[in-house]
Amino acid sequence: MGEYTLNELGSIFAMQGFAGISLFSVLLLMALGLAIIFGQMGVINMAHGEFMAVGAYVTYFLSSMTETYLPGFMPYYFLFAIVAAFFVAAIIGYFAEYALIRHLYKRPLDTLLATWGLSLIMQQCFRSIFGAREVSPTLPEWLLGSYQPTENIHIPLNGMFVLALTFFVTAGVFYLLFKSRWGLRVRATTQNRQMSGAVGINTKKVDRYTFALGCGIAGIAGAAFTTIASTGPTTGSLYIVDTFMVVVFGGAASLFGTIASAFSIAQAQSILEFFISGSMAKVYTLLVLVLILMFKPEGLFASKVRR
Repeated sequence: MGEYTLNELGSIFAMQGFAGISLFSVLLLMALGLAIIFGQMGVINMAHGEFMAVGAYVTYFLSSMTETYLPGFMPYYFLFAIVAAFFVAAIIGYFAEYALIRHLYKRPLDTLLATWGLSLIMQQCFRSIFGAREVSPTLPEWLLGSYQPTENIHIPLNGMFVLALTFFVTAGVFYLLFKSRWGLRVRATTQNRQMSGAVGINTKKVDRYTFALGCGIAGIAGAAFTTIASTGPTTGSLYIVDTFMVVVFGGAASLFGTIASAFSIAQAQSILEFFISGSMAKVYTLLVLVLILMFKPEGLFASKVRR
């Protein structure tokens, strides 16, 4: 760092910090869905990254269809693509829970293997439908370019939009889990499944909709991901480790821990990548997380649940 002036270092940290905001947003959206599934249901969903890819491919498909048949609708299609990505991923997740996951509750290792197999099946489906090459949607013009507050700092407009989208989705998840009757049923089922069933809560239905919600949020993450990178059949698997890292470091079932963890990891990786290689930045970030978890194994914010 000695070769940079203080002014240049300030600009570098600001630029990389804003670049990390986009990664933070995608990681947080991914981790929110995974935290709901893993934290609330105890299911290790190794196919969660593929549900993100579903959202990305839905966005690409709508982009191609709009560009071909309704070019005048291009400035607006992306907003509809986000909604479509949520519902398509949620519907696939709903049927995956009904056909596979519901038979494996309280068997975490079995769910790990089963969802890993599901991820391989989904990857092959992506190859068969969209091909093996990476694809990218055509973004509307209002997502291109950057805002320049100073001469040396450029803030990407797509990053600002994804951050606003992440804030909206996070607020919606918070409301659903802590301010709605459905969220009350979810938290009751998490604390005591047998007692919840005894008072009339349909715990199987709660599980199914919870899993679908988590997959739907991953679909939104996929739509947001298309603004910063291209999508391939194995794109989702590249982010599943980082997403689990966010959930474990933040504390399973902790919404605030997930937010703090995603921000810390994304900013650390983004800033380190400027000075060293991307792979080494991940290594150093992982080493620091391992050291912290050795002294605080329950994560940043451990959930307090009466057993």
